[in-house]
Amino acid sequence: MPRDVVRVLVVDDEPMVCAHLNTILATADDIEVVGQADDGAAAVEAVIRHRPDVVLMDLRMPGVDGLTAIERLSQMPDPPVMVALTTFDADQYVVRALRAGAAGFLVKSTPPEDLISLVRVAADGHTVLSASATRRLIAASAGEQTARARAQRLVKGLTGREVEVLTALGEGLSNAQIAARLRLSEGTVKGHVSRMLVKLECTNRTQMSRLAYDARLVGW
Repeated sequence: MPRDVVRVLVVDDEPMVCAHLNTILATADDIEVVGQADDGAAAVEAVIRHRPDVVLMDLRMPGVDGLTAIERLSQMPDPPVMVALTTFDADQYVVRALRAGAAGFLVKSTPPEDLISLVRVAADGHTVLSASATRRLIAASAGEQTARARAQRLVKGLTGREVEVLTALGEGLSNAQIAARLRLSEGTVKGHVSRMLVKLECTNRTQMSRLAYDARLVGW
Protein backbone atom coordinates (compact mmCIF):
# COMPACT_ATOMS: atom_id res chain seq x y z
CA MET A 1 0.00 0.00 0.00
CA PRO A 2 1.57 3.38 -0.99
CA ARG A 3 2.31 5.76 1.85
CA ASP A 4 0.53 9.09 2.17
CA VAL A 5 2.27 12.15 0.78
CA VAL A 6 4.33 13.93 3.44
CA ARG A 7 3.54 17.64 3.53
CA VAL A 8 6.64 19.69 4.37
CA LEU A 9 7.14 23.34 5.33
CA VAL A 10 10.65 24.75 4.86
CA VAL A 11 11.69 27.62 7.16
CA ASP A 12 14.96 29.47 6.56
CA ASP A 13 15.88 33.11 6.09
CA GLU A 14 18.31 32.24 3.27
CA PRO A 15 16.45 31.94 -0.08
CA MET A 16 19.23 29.77 -1.48
CA VAL A 17 18.85 27.26 1.35
CA CYS A 18 15.10 27.09 0.82
CA ALA A 19 15.58 26.62 -2.92
CA HIS A 20 18.15 23.88 -2.31
CA LEU A 21 15.89 21.97 0.08
CA ASN A 22 12.86 22.43 -2.17
CA THR A 23 14.78 21.04 -5.15
CA ILE A 24 15.90 17.97 -3.22
CA LEU A 25 12.50 17.20 -1.71
CA ALA A 26 10.74 17.71 -5.05
CA THR A 27 12.54 14.63 -6.39
CA ALA A 28 10.57 12.38 -4.02
CA ASP A 29 7.13 11.29 -5.22
CA ASP A 30 5.82 10.95 -1.66
CA ILE A 31 6.95 14.38 -0.37
CA GLU A 32 5.33 17.73 -1.16
CA VAL A 33 6.71 21.11 -0.07
CA VAL A 34 3.53 23.01 0.76
CA GLY A 35 5.17 26.30 1.67
CA GLN A 36 8.15 28.14 3.05
CA ALA A 37 8.79 30.93 5.53
CA ASP A 38 11.74 33.17 6.34
CA ASP A 39 11.31 33.67 10.10
CA GLY A 40 9.65 32.10 13.10
CA ALA A 41 6.55 34.28 13.13
CA ALA A 42 5.88 33.54 9.45
CA ALA A 43 6.50 29.86 10.19
CA VAL A 44 3.72 29.75 12.78
CA GLU A 45 1.33 31.44 10.36
CA ALA A 46 2.34 29.05 7.58
CA VAL A 47 1.73 26.03 9.80
CA ILE A 48 -1.77 27.26 10.58
CA ARG A 49 -2.42 27.91 6.89
CA HIS A 50 -0.86 24.83 5.30
CA ARG A 51 -1.05 22.21 8.07
CA PRO A 52 2.23 20.48 7.15
CA ASP A 53 3.21 17.10 8.56
CA VAL A 54 6.87 18.09 8.95
CA VAL A 55 8.52 21.47 9.46
CA LEU A 56 12.22 21.88 8.65
CA MET A 57 13.11 24.79 10.91
CA ASP A 58 16.26 26.88 10.75
CA LEU A 59 17.30 27.87 14.27
CA ARG A 60 19.11 31.15 13.64
CA MET A 61 16.93 33.74 11.94
CA PRO A 62 16.40 37.48 12.43
CA GLY A 63 13.16 38.51 14.06
CA VAL A 64 11.50 35.51 15.68
CA ASP A 65 14.10 32.74 15.70
CA GLY A 66 13.54 29.04 15.17
CA LEU A 67 13.77 28.14 18.85
CA THR A 68 10.91 30.49 19.72
CA ALA A 69 8.86 29.17 16.80
CA ILE A 70 9.40 25.56 17.90
CA GLU A 71 8.25 26.45 21.42
CA ARG A 72 5.12 28.16 20.06
CA LEU A 73 4.27 25.37 17.64
CA SER A 74 4.76 22.67 20.26
CA GLN A 75 1.94 24.28 22.26
CA MET A 76 -0.55 23.79 19.43
CA PRO A 77 -3.24 21.11 19.94
CA ASP A 78 -1.92 19.06 17.02
CA PRO A 79 1.58 20.30 16.24
CA PRO A 80 3.55 19.15 13.20
CA VAL A 81 6.76 17.21 13.54
CA MET A 82 9.53 19.79 13.83
CA VAL A 83 13.06 19.08 12.71
CA ALA A 84 15.76 21.65 13.45
CA LEU A 85 18.08 22.67 10.63
CA THR A 86 21.53 23.40 11.94
CA THR A 87 25.04 24.27 10.81
CA PHE A 88 28.36 22.99 12.10
CA ASP A 89 28.55 25.48 14.98
CA ALA A 90 24.99 25.25 16.32
CA ASP A 91 25.26 22.43 18.86
CA GLN A 92 24.07 24.49 21.84
CA TYR A 93 21.05 25.59 19.84
CA VAL A 94 20.30 22.01 18.89
CA VAL A 95 20.06 20.94 22.52
CA ARG A 96 17.70 23.81 23.26
CA ALA A 97 15.61 22.95 20.20
CA LEU A 98 15.22 19.35 21.32
CA ARG A 99 14.15 20.53 24.76
CA ALA A 100 11.68 22.94 23.15
CA GLY A 101 9.94 20.18 21.22
CA ALA A 102 11.94 19.39 18.09
CA ALA A 103 11.86 15.74 17.04
CA GLY A 104 15.45 15.85 15.82
CA PHE A 105 17.94 17.81 13.81
CA LEU A 106 19.65 17.79 10.45
CA VAL A 107 22.67 19.65 9.17
CA LYS A 108 21.94 21.70 6.07
CA SER A 109 24.64 19.84 4.18
CA THR A 110 22.91 16.47 4.67
CA PRO A 111 23.21 14.47 1.41
CA PRO A 112 20.01 14.58 -0.69
CA GLU A 113 19.15 10.89 -0.35
CA ASP A 114 19.64 11.06 3.42
CA LEU A 115 17.53 14.21 3.70
CA ILE A 116 14.62 12.57 1.90
CA SER A 117 14.76 9.39 3.98
CA LEU A 118 15.08 11.32 7.24
CA VAL A 119 12.04 13.46 6.39
CA ARG A 120 10.09 10.23 5.88
CA VAL A 121 11.36 8.89 9.20
CA ALA A 122 10.30 12.10 10.95
CA ALA A 123 6.85 11.95 9.39
CA ASP A 124 6.48 8.43 10.79
CA GLY A 125 7.00 9.82 14.28
CA HIS A 126 10.60 8.81 14.86
CA THR A 127 13.51 10.90 16.07
CA VAL A 128 15.85 12.02 13.29
CA LEU A 129 19.50 12.79 13.80
CA SER A 130 21.89 13.28 10.93
CA ALA A 131 25.07 11.30 11.46
CA SER A 132 27.52 14.19 11.34
CA ALA A 133 25.47 16.34 13.70
CA THR A 134 25.09 13.41 16.09
CA ARG A 135 28.85 12.94 16.27
CA ARG A 136 29.35 16.62 17.06
CA LEU A 137 26.61 16.64 19.66
CA ILE A 138 28.11 13.60 21.39
CA ALA A 139 31.53 15.26 21.34
CA ALA A 140 30.08 18.49 22.70
CA SER A 141 28.20 16.57 25.39
CA ALA A 142 31.36 14.74 26.42
CA GLY A 143 33.25 18.02 26.57
CA GLU A 144 30.47 19.59 28.62
CA GLN A 145 30.54 16.71 31.09
CA THR A 146 34.32 17.05 31.47
CA ALA A 147 34.01 20.80 32.04
CA ARG A 148 31.21 20.26 34.55
CA ALA A 149 33.21 17.71 36.54
CA ARG A 150 36.26 20.00 36.64
CA ALA A 151 34.19 23.03 37.65
CA GLN A 152 32.39 21.17 40.41
CA ARG A 153 35.70 19.83 41.73
CA LEU A 154 37.18 23.34 41.87
CA VAL A 155 34.07 24.85 43.47
CA LYS A 156 34.30 22.33 46.32
CA GLY A 157 37.48 24.14 47.39
CA LEU A 158 35.64 27.43 47.92
CA THR A 159 34.14 28.76 51.12
CA GLY A 160 30.41 29.36 51.34
CA ARG A 161 30.92 33.09 50.87
CA GLU A 162 33.13 32.54 47.84
CA VAL A 163 30.46 30.36 46.26
CA GLU A 164 28.02 33.24 46.72
CA VAL A 165 30.46 35.63 45.04
CA LEU A 166 31.08 33.19 42.19
CA THR A 167 27.35 32.77 41.64
CA ALA A 168 26.92 36.53 41.45
CA LEU A 169 29.84 36.74 39.01
CA GLY A 170 28.15 34.11 36.88
CA GLU A 171 25.04 36.28 36.79
CA GLY A 172 27.11 39.14 35.40
CA LEU A 173 27.12 41.36 38.50
CA SER A 174 29.85 43.92 39.06
CA ASN A 175 31.89 44.08 42.27
CA ALA A 176 29.73 46.94 43.49
CA GLN A 177 26.54 44.99 42.80
CA ILE A 178 27.93 41.90 44.50
CA ALA A 179 28.90 43.99 47.51
CA ALA A 180 25.38 45.41 47.73
CA ARG A 181 23.76 41.98 47.40
CA LEU A 182 25.97 40.28 49.98
CA ARG A 183 26.28 43.34 52.25
CA LEU A 184 30.04 43.44 51.98
CA SER A 185 32.45 46.25 51.17
CA GLU A 186 33.60 46.47 47.58
CA GLY A 187 37.17 45.95 48.79
CA THR A 188 36.16 42.68 50.45
CA VAL A 189 34.56 41.49 47.22
CA LYS A 190 37.72 42.36 45.29
CA GLY A 191 39.72 40.34 47.80
CA HIS A 192 37.43 37.34 47.34
CA VAL A 193 37.69 37.61 43.56
CA SER A 194 41.49 37.77 43.66
CA ARG A 195 41.76 34.67 45.85
CA MET A 196 39.18 32.80 43.77
CA LEU A 197 41.15 33.41 40.57
CA VAL A 198 43.92 31.32 42.09
CA LYS A 199 41.66 28.68 43.61
CA LEU A 200 39.66 28.22 40.42
CA GLU A 201 42.71 28.27 38.14
CA CYS A 202 41.26 31.16 36.14
CA THR A 203 42.98 34.20 34.66
CA ASN A 204 40.01 36.60 34.47
CA ARG A 205 36.40 37.20 35.50
CA THR A 206 35.04 35.86 32.21
CA GLN A 207 36.60 32.47 32.86
CA MET A 208 35.15 32.46 36.38
CA SER A 209 31.70 33.30 35.00
CA ARG A 210 31.97 30.37 32.58
CA LEU A 211 33.08 28.11 35.42
CA ALA A 212 30.04 29.18 37.44
CA TYR A 213 27.89 28.03 34.53
CA ASP A 214 29.80 24.76 34.13
CA ALA A 215 29.35 24.07 37.84
CA ARG A 216 25.61 24.70 37.44
CA LEU A 217 25.62 27.60 39.89
CA VAL A 218 23.83 29.66 37.24
CA GLY A 219 22.02 28.95 33.98
CA TRP A 220 22.37 30.93 30.72
